[in-house]
Amino acid sequence: MATYENWILKPLNKVVFLDRDGTLNPDPGYISSINQFKFYPDTLTSLSTLAKLGFKFAIVTNQSGIARGFIKEEALEEIHQHICDQFAQSGIQLLGIYSCPHHPDDGCSCRKPETGLFDKAANQHDIDLSSAVIIGDSAADVEAGKSKEMVTCLVRTGRGAKEEIKLKDIGLEPDYVGDSLLDCTSFLCERHASTSGEDD
Repeated sequence: MATYENWILKPLNKVVFLDRDGTLNPDPGYISSINQFKFYPDTLTSLSTLAKLGFKFAIVTNQSGIARGFIKEEALEEIHQHICDQFAQSGIQLLGIYSCPHHPDDGCSCRKPETGLFDKAANQHDIDLSSAVIIGDSAADVEAGKSKEMVTCLVRTGRGAKEEIKLKDIGLEPDYVGDSLLDCTSFLCERHASTSGEDD
């Protein structure tokens, strides 16, 4: 059952940041081959609904498997090209895929919950992050979004159900929690209609 949290009705700029593993696709851990990658059944159809309302998307993903030696850069590029192709075929505008290849101990500014990747996307595409959205399955996604005043959606797929408990323990509440990506996109459709005056 989807739940609403802290619904602050400010207009959205129709840019949605998406986590990758656990949000768009199952996360078995360090996906190192395109043969291991598959979308959740509702991923493309859910995002297509938002795309028809004019929403654009950017994927922001931690990929420390590169630094750990579990994933080759060529394999990551192949997976991301596949994602780009599938989005394009579904009529979903993807602004870019932004990934952090660093180890958690490297102290980089791009590994979520740090916001370097969001800032990079914002600079490249003139995005007002304070009226953008993030959907992810981890506390790091919510923390990054909150630090930029974004609308934060936690999805219970992947690690989301466990991370929801973690977030409650640290007193950080997403704006919305849904069982699936479809729940999150339905929330955004309703919110868009409420703030734009459109009847979808």
